[in-house]
Amino acid sequence: MSRQHQGVVLTAYHSSARDEPQTGPGPNHQLAASSPKMGHYTLQPNHNPQHRDKHENSTSINSSLLPKPNSDPSSKSQLSSSPKSTTSPRHSPNIRPRPTCQRSSSQDSLDELQMDDYWKEVENITCSGGGAGKGEGEPQEEEHPKIPEEGEQEEAWLTEAGLARLFDDSLAADDQDQEEDSAVFLSTLTRTQVAAVERRVQQTLLRRRNRQHLPDVRDIFRPPAKDEETPRLQRRSENGPKDASAAETETELNVEVAFSEQALSYWDNQHKVKVSTNLNAPDDKLPNFKVLRDKTGQTRAEDLSPLDMMKVRRLVLVEMTALFDTAGIDLKTHKPVKVKTRDSGLFGVPLNTLLDQDQRRAPGTKVPLILQKLISHIKEEGLDTEGLLRIPGAATRVKALCQELESSFCDGAFPWQQVKQHDAASLLKLFIRELPHPLLTVEYLNAFIAVNKFPTKKQQLQALNLLVLLLPEANRNTLKALVEFFQHVIDHQAQNKMTLNNVSVVMAPNIFMFKGFRSKVSEQKEISMATSTANIVRLLIRYQNLLWTIPKFILNQVRQHNMESQRKQNNQRAVRKLLKKITTDKPSEKSIPEENSQGFIRVQAPQFSKVSMAVQLTEELQAVDVLTRFLSQDRLVTVKKEDLCLFEIGGNIKERCLDGETFMKDLYHLNPTAEWVIKLVQR
Repeated sequence: MSRQHQGVVLTAYHSSARDEPQTGPGPNHQLAASSPKMGHYTLQPNHNPQHRDKHENSTSINSSLLPKPNSDPSSKSQLSSSPKSTTSPRHSPNIRPRPTCQRSSSQDSLDELQMDDYWKEVENITCSGGGAGKGEGEPQEEEHPKIPEEGEQEEAWLTEAGLARLFDDSLAADDQDQEEDSAVFLSTLTRTQVAAVERRVQQTLLRRRNRQHLPDVRDIFRPPAKDEETPRLQRRSENGPKDASAAETETELNVEVAFSEQALSYWDNQHKVKVSTNLNAPDDKLPNFKVLRDKTGQTRAEDLSPLDMMKVRRLVLVEMTALFDTAGIDLKTHKPVKVKTRDSGLFGVPLNTLLDQDQRRAPGTKVPLILQKLISHIKEEGLDTEGLLRIPGAATRVKALCQELESSFCDGAFPWQQVKQHDAASLLKLFIRELPHPLLTVEYLNAFIAVNKFPTKKQQLQALNLLVLLLPEANRNTLKALVEFFQHVIDHQAQNKMTLNNVSVVMAPNIFMFKGFRSKVSEQKEISMATSTANIVRLLIRYQNLLWTIPKFILNQVRQHNMESQRKQNNQRAVRKLLKKITTDKPSEKSIPEENSQGFIRVQAPQFSKVSMAVQLTEELQAVDVLTRFLSQDRLVTVKKEDLCLFEIGGNIKERCLDGETFMKDLYHLNPTAEWVIKLVQR
């Protein structure tokens, strides 16, 4: 890319390590200060505002996309070397000079003594070798991510966001729907999101400059006329994010304003207001973030229809990129090369393949059954086991268990009662490591690590929220099951001695080190990743209740997208003529039922004996109250209330399962033409 971002500066490495080898930890794993694998890094965030584009006045893609020279200065990482030699964490006990870097203050207080558990886990991984699916001496397939060429990444990004029409005017005439969809999509974007799209269009057109004709975005998506009808969902003013963030406290998460807009306000106000975020909170003392209450309810990824989730993913991709751009973080993504994988079994099998075979046995399975069983076995038998996840099981016994699971798990003949807790924990970690592709995906693994470069915990949390939503469904659900399990382990820390930091440090190498990783990175990079990856796992566990929800501003953009699409369809001449002929039979727009205008809604329940009921809207009526009333009126229903969900269907959303705390009157005003349906859900 021609654009250079100034992100962080690496400064000197601080270590209390001695040259002589360490004899090993004591029985309580309290390591001496002379551990050879201690050290930390400091990543100095670059707050130079010159790295950001001046795009405050950009509201739509209607400016020239001709590339402009970028004169922003860019400083290089500053490294200092230390003459002291320490034991290498990769090739112990060989003595090698350790790179000299410091840990970022944004990584809180991951103690140097605790980081020794990280390197011990790395050594355990190295010694354990391959999993059950590998023969003796059989080489492992290594994944070599492809580094994209100049402009290639931007073109792939635009294609993934469904915006290929912006740089390619050779699409067939029957792709008119795609062009209109792109125009609608662009109309929902904020100024920072627009800037992110424009930047990548510029880079893509530069790469394709030798083509005979370069399309101009102004010719494809013209700005709307001033007298054009405005959607019912009003977009926020350009000054909205600044006003909102100024009133926001340190521990409140505002999900109504785009994260990238809030970040822009942070940089604008940085020199005016002293930021008092504590980046050095001790273990388990991270900020207690909470989401500002939304009366229309929280929305999780599984609550939306697949069609709406496609729109969510496109918007999240653009917003995530805009957030990284605003912080000046140059994000390089990689595309994985196809590797030979097993098409059956348990270990070393792609997640989607595992789920396909599991769903034939148990329809609706969202997390691999083998992982579910390992987690449930540990929860039932061993959460109080001291050193759980940290102390490895016996290598020969774990290997034998692996092979026995492969042969007898699907038949239900595996003797779980004989599995020791440390062995079960080692099997769980082995399952994660043996996945052919990283759980966090090759495409976004670097982005997860780069989250540490954001200057505040709030921005780190916002970036993680977007990245979690970008993960494929199978990866996102599996990661969720894991972090929920890790929290159960931490809840028993009085017995098992595993705190949030302990679990994060031990699990980081298992999650971030995919096959062939260690042979492709330098020792310096591996060391720099240690505390970075541990901090990411720490945040995933600590804030899991927030990270798997869709921010309200994204959902509002989806609603706006749906409304704009409907409006454009209704404005087509052919459609208007057709609607005039059948206006008495089929109105062009769904009218609001008369009972709704009188303060009632009609709730449908087609799967049950009481197929509908009228419910009066009050200020305090919530979705859970509607379910309670339905169950009290239909005595034949034998299902539990938690297995039912009230759905919002139609209007400006395709389908949405409502949070129990949703206030129905507020949601009705947001989507007055929706239908309200009670259905069974599979949690």
